[in-house]
Amino acid sequence: MKTIIIAGGTGSRLWPLSRSLYPKQFLTLVGEQSMLQATVTRVSEIADGEPIVICNEDHRFIVAEQMREIGTKADVILEPIGRNTAPAIALAALHALSTGEDPLLLVLAADHVIEDPAAFREKVLTAQALAENGSLVTFGIIATTPETGYGYIRRGEVEGNGFKVDRFVEKPDLDRAKEYVSSGNYYWNSGMFLFRASRYIEELEKHRPDILEKCEQSFKTLTSDLDFIRVASEVFKNCPDESIDYAVMEKADSVAVVPLDVGWNDVGAWSSLWDVTEKDTDGNAVIGDVVCHETQDSLLMSTSKLVAAVGVSNLVLVETKDAIMVAEKGKVQDVKKIVEHLKKEGRPEYELHREVYRPWGKYDSIDTGARYKVKRITVKPGNKLSVQMHHHRAEHWIIVSGTAKVGRDDEEFLLTENDSVYLPIGCTHWLENPGKIPLELIEVQSGSYLSEDDIVRFEDRYGRA
Repeated sequence: MKTIIIAGGTGSRLWPLSRSLYPKQFLTLVGEQSMLQATVTRVSEIADGEPIVICNEDHRFIVAEQMREIGTKADVILEPIGRNTAPAIALAALHALSTGEDPLLLVLAADHVIEDPAAFREKVLTAQALAENGSLVTFGIIATTPETGYGYIRRGEVEGNGFKVDRFVEKPDLDRAKEYVSSGNYYWNSGMFLFRASRYIEELEKHRPDILEKCEQSFKTLTSDLDFIRVASEVFKNCPDESIDYAVMEKADSVAVVPLDVGWNDVGAWSSLWDVTEKDTDGNAVIGDVVCHETQDSLLMSTSKLVAAVGVSNLVLVETKDAIMVAEKGKVQDVKKIVEHLKKEGRPEYELHREVYRPWGKYDSIDTGARYKVKRITVKPGNKLSVQMHHHRAEHWIIVSGTAKVGRDDEEFLLTENDSVYLPIGCTHWLENPGKIPLELIEVQSGSYLSEDDIVRFEDRYGRA
């Protein structure tokens, strides 16, 4: 059994913590690991070999770093463009079959919370017999409330350790959802699956051969880039955009559902995080440096500043270094409207945090003015920024801790704590951490244009353009 993890998506309803270039699957919202790391760890006892993680180009280094942190090596397949779950799973299945084996594929989303991982593993093993007998297995969450934000699965007659799927149902209105829950015959559609790789390809060829054709064509010209697997970009961009439910599960024969009662939550909005977070005696979920007075049933999160709440209830307040979001708990589904507005206005807050992660480390934009920008830069041991130059800005680097190896035009030298160097406009320069501890420095940029696209790269060990 091989694990396939779908790590796409932007998690816009969890803004400002989740952003398009650092979405919720990479955040640590519950427990000590990110949601992606927790997903991998949850099934490591029952899965064989390295997991296959499917993500987009922008997130590749985040995935690689998070896998390194938990000591896991993964096959990371890069989607040139998001084409939904049916093509993504097809790429994973083709990759698994390319090894000469035909494993069972346990398909999981990277951004779900499961409070009872032992019970989840037990249910997966229970479903294994169904998958080995040729069934396409989906996992249905036992519905406890009439949720209108989930699709539902109606069960049919008993089959093995589960049930045949009678039909898949779209997201219902509230009255219909109440009927579903009271009947006991419907489950929430979790978007988790178990089937043999060849069976998925067989059903995809039967019902959506156009999707399979594009996936096979794009898979024929695989290229490797560091630890990443790239498919043919131009071919895959022409692949139809379709979910596995529409493309395969709703049309295939031999589809089974195994019920789950494992504390599942997709953390699709701030109210969902409130549901799964420990609360104080007033019903408040408090994360970070927060002080409350006469406050009830609220989610209050601070990442960098003291947050104080007085006399409020049913509120969500989330503070990050560059944004504060306040919403009534019952309205948090509409946070995505704010993200849409920010994107339309071209505001960077929809896409980036003030603190930005790069394959070599990270930087934090501390201050910005009309003709200057100040960053705090951290470079991981053994890593190097690209060889580059700028047309519109000069830079001044001041070393705070660690050792820097610096190149400036034809010069090469070492800098240590309290040393500095000036890099005029147009000079070719690079920075490397040759030491054993993180290198920290302050960068002061000055000039008429300070955006990140004023970078001309001549050499980059991470394969960036």
